[in-house]
Amino acid sequence: MPEVRIDPLCGDRVIIAGERSERPGGVPLCPPPQPIDREQDPFAEGNEAMTPPEFYARRLDGSAPNSTGWSVRVVPNLYPALVDEPVAEAAQELLARRLGPPSRSEMFFSMNAQGAHEVIVNAPEEVLSLAQLPREQVQAAMEVWRERMRLHADAACVQLIVNERAEAGASLPHTHAQLYALPFVPAAVARERERFNAYANRTMGQNLLADLLEEEVRLSERIVAIDEEAVLLAPYASKLPFQLMLVPRAVRPRFEHDGPLGASLLHDGLRRLAAHLGSSPPLNLWVRTAPSGAEHFCWRIDVMPRLTHLAGLELSTGLSVNIVPPERAAAALREVRQ
Repeated sequence: MPEVRIDPLCGDRVIIAGERSERPGGVPLCPPPQPIDREQDPFAEGNEAMTPPEFYARRLDGSAPNSTGWSVRVVPNLYPALVDEPVAEAAQELLARRLGPPSRSEMFFSMNAQGAHEVIVNAPEEVLSLAQLPREQVQAAMEVWRERMRLHADAACVQLIVNERAEAGASLPHTHAQLYALPFVPAAVARERERFNAYANRTMGQNLLADLLEEEVRLSERIVAIDEEAVLLAPYASKLPFQLMLVPRAVRPRFEHDGPLGASLLHDGLRRLAAHLGSSPPLNLWVRTAPSGAEHFCWRIDVMPRLTHLAGLELSTGLSVNIVPPERAAAALREVRQ
C-alpha cells in the first residue's frame, strides 16, 4: 500500500508507491549510453587547448600547465552561472541591500550573480561515469574536490555536483564535477541547517545525521554496504528509485575538513548501481557540506539516479513519487556481486 514518508533531514514529504512500477512502462530502464567521441571531447588528455587555461592540476611527472600528464584538472566553466568575483563581497552587497532603504518595488529583487563556478575533470580517461574509473582515481578526484572547496571557504555555501549523462543534465559526457561558491545559502540547504540546529537544541547537542545513521544501522533494512570510513544506504524517504546516501562514520561538519572521504564506498555503490541496472545510469551526485550558520551539521554525499521522469505532480507540488521502495532497492544492491 502506498505511504507518505517524511525526510528526517529536510522535512520533505515523499510518496512511496512500489505498486506503480507494475503499471505499463513503469519499470525503470537504463539503456546504455553512446560512447564518447574523443575528437570532440575537451576533457580528454591531449585536448587541453579546447578548455580555458587551468586553475589547477595534479601532475605527477612535472609536466607543464595546460599540457598532458595530469590526473585531475580544474578549469573555469566556459559558460559560468556565476561571475568570477569574491563571494564575500557579494554577500556584503546582499546584506547591505537587505538593511538599506526599500527599493521602488519590493516585488522584484536582483543582484549580480557573483561567486565561482569551476569544472573539475575527474580523470584523463574518456569515461562517462566515476563508476568506470579505478578506485584510486576516484580517491584522487575527491581529494581535489576537497582542495577546491577549501579554497572557497569564505563562501556562504559551497556546492559540488556531478551530473552523469545528458538525461541528468551533463552537457559533456566525460566525467567531471562542478563547484559553485555562492554568496547566499539556498533555501533547501538552509532548511537542513535549521533542522540540524533545532535537533541539537532539542537533544542537548546530538547530531541529527549521526543519530539517523545509528538507527539505520540498527534496523539494517536500508543499508547497502559499510566500510571503515562510511556507510552507504538507501534513504528512508528516497525521492527517486535507487537513490543512495553516503554518510561518514565519524561526524564532521564539512567535507573539506581533514578525514576520510568515503571514496572507496562511493565507488563501490556506483558500481553496484551499474551492475544491477546493466549500465551506469544517468544520475546527479552532490556533496552536502555545512553552510554558513550551521552550528551542528554533518557532511554527506547524495546520489540520485534519473531512471524516471518528473511529471505534473512533482513539478506542481514538489512532492516526489518513488516507485521503488528504498528497502527493495537496498536489498537488490546488496545482492550485487562485483
